[in-house]
Amino acid sequence: MTSTPSPDRPTERDFRLLLERTGADLLPGLTGAEFETVEQDFGFRFSADHRAMLSAALPTGKGWPNWRAGGARDLKARLGLPTEGVLFDVEHNAFWPDVWGARPAQLKHALKSARYHLARVPRMVPVYGHRYLPGTEGQWGHPVLSMMQTDIVVYGANLTNYLTAEFLDGSIEYTVPTVPFWRDLVS
Repeated sequence: MTSTPSPDRPTERDFRLLLERTGADLLPGLTGAEFETVEQDFGFRFSADHRAMLSAALPTGKGWPNWRAGGARDLKARLGLPTEGVLFDVEHNAFWPDVWGARPAQLKHALKSARYHLARVPRMVPVYGHRYLPGTEGQWGHPVLSMMQTDIVVYGANLTNYLTAEFLDGSIEYTVPTVPFWRDLVS
Protein backbone atom coordinates (compact mmCIF):
# COMPACT_ATOMS: atom_id res chain seq x y z
CA MET A 1 0.00 0.00 0.00
CA THR A 2 1.33 3.45 -0.94
CA SER A 3 1.17 6.30 1.51
CA THR A 4 0.21 9.76 0.27
CA PRO A 5 2.10 12.57 2.01
CA SER A 6 0.16 15.17 3.93
CA PRO A 7 0.17 18.35 1.85
CA ASP A 8 0.64 20.49 4.94
CA ARG A 9 3.50 18.96 6.89
CA PRO A 10 4.76 15.70 5.46
CA THR A 11 6.91 13.59 7.72
CA GLU A 12 10.33 12.23 6.88
CA ARG A 13 8.62 8.88 6.30
CA ASP A 14 6.20 10.53 3.86
CA PHE A 15 9.12 12.02 1.97
CA ARG A 16 11.03 8.74 1.96
CA LEU A 17 8.06 6.88 0.46
CA LEU A 18 7.54 9.60 -2.14
CA LEU A 19 11.23 9.75 -3.09
CA GLU A 20 11.34 5.96 -3.50
CA ARG A 21 8.65 6.30 -6.16
CA THR A 22 10.58 8.98 -8.13
CA GLY A 23 13.24 6.58 -9.38
CA ALA A 24 16.07 8.69 -7.95
CA ASP A 25 19.08 6.98 -6.44
CA LEU A 26 18.67 7.49 -2.70
CA LEU A 27 21.43 7.79 -0.14
CA PRO A 28 20.91 8.08 3.61
CA GLY A 29 19.51 11.46 4.59
CA LEU A 30 21.67 14.34 5.70
CA THR A 31 22.61 14.48 9.37
CA GLY A 32 22.25 17.53 11.57
CA ALA A 33 25.99 18.15 11.29
CA GLU A 34 25.82 17.91 7.49
CA PHE A 35 22.95 20.42 7.35
CA GLU A 36 24.93 22.79 9.56
CA THR A 37 28.02 22.49 7.36
CA VAL A 38 26.12 23.06 4.11
CA GLU A 39 24.19 26.01 5.50
CA GLN A 40 27.32 27.65 6.94
CA ASP A 41 29.46 26.99 3.87
CA PHE A 42 26.90 28.36 1.41
CA GLY A 43 25.16 31.02 3.52
CA PHE A 44 21.51 29.94 3.53
CA ARG A 45 19.03 27.87 5.55
CA PHE A 46 16.90 25.07 4.15
CA SER A 47 13.15 25.52 4.48
CA ALA A 48 11.49 23.09 6.89
CA ASP A 49 9.99 20.89 4.16
CA HIS A 50 13.23 20.78 2.15
CA ARG A 51 15.08 19.84 5.35
CA ALA A 52 12.55 17.08 6.11
CA MET A 53 12.95 15.66 2.60
CA LEU A 54 16.75 15.69 2.76
CA SER A 55 16.68 14.18 6.26
CA ALA A 56 14.61 11.29 4.92
CA ALA A 57 16.90 10.56 1.99
CA LEU A 58 19.41 12.32 -0.24
CA PRO A 59 18.29 11.89 -3.86
CA THR A 60 21.24 11.75 -6.24
CA GLY A 61 21.79 11.41 -9.94
CA LYS A 62 21.19 13.66 -12.90
CA GLY A 63 19.48 16.89 -11.87
CA TRP A 64 19.68 16.40 -8.10
CA PRO A 65 22.10 18.56 -6.12
CA ASN A 66 24.30 16.29 -4.03
CA TRP A 67 24.53 18.22 -0.79
CA ARG A 68 26.92 15.66 0.68
CA ALA A 69 29.48 15.11 -2.08
CA GLY A 70 28.48 17.31 -5.01
CA GLY A 71 31.47 19.58 -4.80
CA ALA A 72 31.53 23.18 -3.67
CA ARG A 73 31.88 24.56 -7.20
CA ASP A 74 28.78 22.74 -8.49
CA LEU A 75 26.65 23.62 -5.47
CA LYS A 76 27.74 27.26 -5.53
CA ALA A 77 26.90 27.47 -9.24
CA ARG A 78 23.43 25.96 -8.67
CA LEU A 79 22.75 28.34 -5.79
CA GLY A 80 23.86 31.27 -7.94
CA LEU A 81 21.73 30.47 -11.00
CA PRO A 82 18.63 32.46 -9.98
CA THR A 83 20.67 35.60 -9.31
CA GLU A 84 22.84 35.11 -12.40
CA GLY A 85 19.69 34.67 -14.48
CA VAL A 86 18.31 37.99 -13.29
CA LEU A 87 21.66 39.69 -13.96
CA PHE A 88 21.68 38.21 -17.47
CA ASP A 89 18.27 39.74 -18.14
CA VAL A 90 19.37 43.08 -16.68
CA GLU A 91 22.31 43.07 -19.09
CA HIS A 92 20.76 41.59 -22.22
CA ASN A 93 16.98 42.06 -21.96
CA ALA A 94 16.56 45.44 -20.24
CA PHE A 95 15.01 43.81 -17.16
CA TRP A 96 14.57 46.30 -14.33
CA PRO A 97 11.80 46.04 -11.72
CA ASP A 98 10.13 49.25 -10.59
CA VAL A 99 10.88 48.49 -6.92
CA TRP A 100 14.59 49.06 -7.63
CA GLY A 101 13.96 52.68 -8.61
CA ALA A 102 15.38 54.33 -11.71
CA ARG A 103 17.71 52.18 -13.78
CA PRO A 104 21.24 53.63 -13.99
CA ALA A 105 22.14 54.68 -17.52
CA GLN A 106 25.47 52.88 -17.63
CA LEU A 107 25.28 49.08 -17.73
CA LYS A 108 28.09 48.58 -15.21
CA HIS A 109 26.19 50.74 -12.70
CA ALA A 110 22.91 48.97 -13.46
CA LEU A 111 24.56 45.59 -12.80
CA LYS A 112 26.14 46.87 -9.58
CA SER A 113 22.77 48.18 -8.39
CA ALA A 114 21.04 44.93 -9.38
CA ARG A 115 23.61 42.91 -7.39
CA TYR A 116 22.97 45.16 -4.40
CA HIS A 117 19.21 44.55 -4.59
CA LEU A 118 19.57 40.81 -5.27
CA ALA A 119 21.81 40.39 -2.22
CA ARG A 120 18.79 41.43 -0.13
CA VAL A 121 16.19 39.01 -1.49
CA PRO A 122 15.59 35.49 -0.16
CA ARG A 123 18.11 32.95 -1.40
CA MET A 124 16.65 30.31 -3.69
CA VAL A 125 17.83 26.75 -3.04
CA PRO A 126 17.87 24.08 -5.75
CA VAL A 127 15.62 21.05 -5.37
CA TYR A 128 16.11 19.44 -8.78
CA GLY A 129 17.39 20.88 -12.05
CA HIS A 130 16.18 24.45 -12.21
CA ARG A 131 13.39 23.94 -9.66
CA TYR A 132 13.88 25.93 -6.47
CA LEU A 133 12.51 26.57 -3.00
CA PRO A 134 13.34 29.65 -0.94
CA GLY A 135 15.85 29.20 1.84
CA THR A 136 13.44 30.18 4.60
CA GLU A 137 14.43 28.47 7.82
CA GLY A 138 11.56 26.86 9.69
CA GLN A 139 8.92 27.65 7.05
CA TRP A 140 6.76 25.04 5.32
CA GLY A 141 4.79 24.93 2.14
CA HIS A 142 6.33 27.45 -0.23
CA PRO A 143 5.59 26.70 -3.88
CA VAL A 144 8.41 25.17 -5.92
CA LEU A 145 9.46 27.57 -8.66
CA SER A 146 10.94 26.69 -12.03
CA MET A 147 13.51 29.40 -12.69
CA MET A 148 15.12 30.26 -16.02
CA GLN A 149 16.46 33.80 -15.85
CA THR A 150 13.40 35.96 -15.09
CA ASP A 151 11.03 33.41 -16.62
CA ILE A 152 9.64 31.91 -13.42
CA VAL A 153 6.63 29.63 -13.07
CA VAL A 154 5.08 27.66 -10.24
CA TYR A 155 5.92 23.96 -10.61
CA GLY A 156 4.15 22.76 -7.49
CA ALA A 157 2.02 24.25 -4.73
CA ASN A 158 4.52 22.79 -2.25
CA LEU A 159 7.38 20.29 -2.26
CA THR A 160 5.23 17.15 -2.18
CA ASN A 161 2.99 18.43 -4.99
CA TYR A 162 6.08 19.29 -7.03
CA LEU A 163 7.65 15.84 -6.58
CA THR A 164 4.36 14.16 -7.48
CA ALA A 165 3.86 16.34 -10.57
CA GLU A 166 7.46 16.14 -11.81
CA PHE A 167 8.14 12.45 -11.27
CA LEU A 168 4.82 10.64 -10.86
CA ASP A 169 2.61 12.21 -13.52
CA GLY A 170 0.58 14.11 -10.97
CA SER A 171 -0.91 17.48 -11.73
CA ILE A 172 0.58 20.77 -10.64
CA GLU A 173 -1.51 22.55 -8.07
CA TYR A 174 -1.09 26.27 -8.60
CA THR A 175 -0.80 28.66 -5.73
CA VAL A 176 0.32 32.20 -5.22
CA PRO A 177 4.06 32.35 -4.54
CA THR A 178 4.90 33.93 -1.22
CA VAL A 179 8.62 34.66 -1.33
CA PRO A 180 9.44 38.36 -1.70
CA PHE A 181 10.84 39.60 -5.03
CA TRP A 182 10.70 36.22 -6.78
CA ARG A 183 6.89 36.11 -6.51
CA ASP A 184 6.71 39.26 -8.62
CA LEU A 185 8.48 37.49 -11.49
CA VAL A 186 6.11 34.52 -11.67
CA SER A 187 4.22 34.41 -14.95
